[in-house]
Amino acid sequence: MVLLLIGGCVAVVAVISKEVSDESERTVRIRYEVTGTAENVSISYSTYRDGDMSTSQETARSLPWTKEVTTKGFMKGGSLSITLGESGGKAACSVTVDDDAPRTATASGAFANASCSGF
Repeated sequence: MVLLLIGGCVAVVAVISKEVSDESERTVRIRYEVTGTAENVSISYSTYRDGDMSTSQETARSLPWTKEVTTKGFMKGGSLSITLGESGGKAACSVTVDDDAPRTATASGAFANASCSGF
């Protein structure tokens, strides 16, 4: 009985190890997008690349704005944050990983912000 239990545990560990190995080699496409009527939108986006967090910042004078990156490795995640300028307006952020459903958020008004994360 004990040998059966040990054998079962070894099999489970082997399956999990294979899944982790496969996941660490998979390439993921991330599409960041900001749409709306706001001008001078501050944009900050981050993602894991090669095991490290990479963060970039840009200012979009006009919308729409898009950025697509590919990343590889077990660690995933990141965020897309937007902050509207003093002239306000409306803007929406969207992050799509591969063909999954997008993560979205909206901002409206002067200095309003929104964040798309959890992907």
